[in-house]
Amino acid sequence: MTADTNPDPRVARALASLRGLAVGDALGVQFSRPGSHPLLRRRHLPDGPWRWTDDTEMAASVVAALVADHRVDQDRLVAAFARRHDSARGYGRGTDWLLAQVRAGGDWRDLSVGMFKGHGSWGNGAAMRVAPLGAWYADDAEQATHQAEISAYPTHQHREAVVGAMAVAAAAALAAAPAGPPTGRALLDGVLDLVPRSAVEAGLRRARDMLDYRDAGTVAAVLGCGRRSTAHDTVPFALWSAARGLDDYEATFWRTAQVGGDIDTTCAIVGGILAAAGAAPPAAWSEQSEPLPEWLDEALSA
Repeated sequence: MTADTNPDPRVARALASLRGLAVGDALGVQFSRPGSHPLLRRRHLPDGPWRWTDDTEMAASVVAALVADHRVDQDRLVAAFARRHDSARGYGRGTDWLLAQVRAGGDWRDLSVGMFKGHGSWGNGAAMRVAPLGAWYADDAEQATHQAEISAYPTHQHREAVVGAMAVAAAAALAAAPAGPPTGRALLDGVLDLVPRSAVEAGLRRARDMLDYRDAGTVAAVLGCGRRSTAHDTVPFALWSAARGLDDYEATFWRTAQVGGDIDTTCAIVGGILAAAGAAPPAAWSEQSEPLPEWLDEALSA
């Protein structure tokens, strides 16, 4: 059985979201390179193939873990992250170090909580990989939020990073709901009902208040766009952009990318949510993006 012949609708939803995430990631990172800004301003597609980053590599492990366990098993998930970790994919220094230590036999519980002077990481890494988990739990957004929380802790112990992952998973679950995707306002209202008070939650409230704004640059100036690589500097803007265009992958990608910041991460989050809602990336974009990892088909067939 291959990924595309698996009859489980949860797998189909998660894979659709993963593909949307991977294209956003792979194309987004092209505009993070020196000299790429003129191409972005003209909305000019760079030459392919576009290689994806750690966002996609980790998100694929999340999908494989759900297929294997039907929930998040933290020990198995972090072991998969460590086993498939390719530092050339653009991992942050903290995650690079942590996964290398896990491969060497370290316990993620001690390693993760000890990072950043005992505060744990509040980066956007747990959020960037989790949209396919939300799509998996499309019939239960509350469970999606719970499983996302569990999935964050092995690498990101800070509460803001955890809430960022919860928010993205909730958005993807609501976008993939059997009744069809909600309006943008209903999407953000639903996410806010599911996440606890935090800087991420405060940013999402501001994002909801700014849904009528057309200028993404103005919104990014208020909410952030990942320049600090923190969850609360990344997730509110990404969810604002997704909520503004749940039915149009191409236009929403450009709106997200044009403000700069952590472009591959914001576009991965947005791409995963939009694809969960049924808005697939343009076929030409998918063709130029690096295929999903070969090991994923093997993992889904096991």
